[in-house]
Amino acid sequence: MRHYNTVFHGLTKHLPWGRFDRLADAHRADFRVRTLSAKSHFVSLLFGQLSGADSLRAIEDGLGSHAAKLYHLGAAPVARSTLADANASRPSALFADLFADMVAMAGRQMRRKLEGATLILDATRLKLSSLNAAWASAQNGKHAAKLHLVYDPDADLPLSVELTSQNVNDITPAKARPICPGATYVFDLAYYDYKWWADLHAHGCRVVTRLKRNTQLEDRRETAVVEGSAIVSDATGLLPRRQASSRKNPFAAQVREIAVKISSGKIIRIVTNDLKAPATEIADLYKQRWEIELFFKWLKQNLKIRHFLGTSENAVRIQVFVALIAYILLRLARTAQSAIEQPLKFARLIRLNLMHRRSIQDLERPPPDPRTKPNQSEFCFDAG
Repeated sequence: MRHYNTVFHGLTKHLPWGRFDRLADAHRADFRVRTLSAKSHFVSLLFGQLSGADSLRAIEDGLGSHAAKLYHLGAAPVARSTLADANASRPSALFADLFADMVAMAGRQMRRKLEGATLILDATRLKLSSLNAAWASAQNGKHAAKLHLVYDPDADLPLSVELTSQNVNDITPAKARPICPGATYVFDLAYYDYKWWADLHAHGCRVVTRLKRNTQLEDRRETAVVEGSAIVSDATGLLPRRQASSRKNPFAAQVREIAVKISSGKIIRIVTNDLKAPATEIADLYKQRWEIELFFKWLKQNLKIRHFLGTSENAVRIQVFVALIAYILLRLARTAQSAIEQPLKFARLIRLNLMHRRSIQDLERPPPDPRTKPNQSEFCFDAG
């Protein structure tokens, strides 16, 4: 009979704890802190995300009921009030920087390079209560924040995240991010900015998006398409040379418009600066944008970003970044094993077995019978 630490401990082995300690020092996260260290704070919130705890009280009770199993995690039970104070005061930048490091680490483990990668940009609203009114804007009487995301669908990873008030336009954080030369950028009409498109083009990026209804190509030249296919038309031309107030359009390069008939029967017009790829490839790239919507749905259904445990902006930011770190941990752990392929099933089994002493590789197998007398030669201690 083998002896293991908890599934939770197995997950946290994927965390760069040395880097976490350095980040905690850089952000002075433990300065004048006596009761709850940055590491214990993080472990407590991570437990809440992975266990499905929906309140600080649930985290307190959950950790308290497993106090004996927290030793190898470097954590201990925590009071709800202490956790609330830490959420309000500990720098959220610590968790944001840890998320960035986790993204880089996951990319290295999967040998992913951003050059030539497909990057999907989108944003989703996170509902907040009126208690967040001090920092979150209201639209139609409803308070919300907006989560802006750059997503790599091939690696199934969020690469860059920005949390803003809901009245911030999607294009604003997109323009502030560094451009990845050679990447393919896929986005919707919320990112309609010719100057930004021109910058992407200048960095050797491929742009795939939709055209607004009133945008017509100039110097249009049609290309023959296969009859009966989803591709209705394929043409090259120039975007309007003049914008509002007779401003010159900064995107002067030739572009391509591909009209596609989707499953609903609606025809959409896709524009790209790639003049050579098959029209079906461009259409498939834009269709791939749906994957970021599925990611948002998975995130909201399986991690805790629908109900927030604090009312301050700092507390909300911490919870969002810990949720994204939890996602990356699940992604890394699922990649490291071969028994369970489905992400939803893997996350569900992790939640059900989080504080059980067993191997992540064996989550689908029945747990060993505790009445069975172990063979001394079969013991395998894992005290990492």
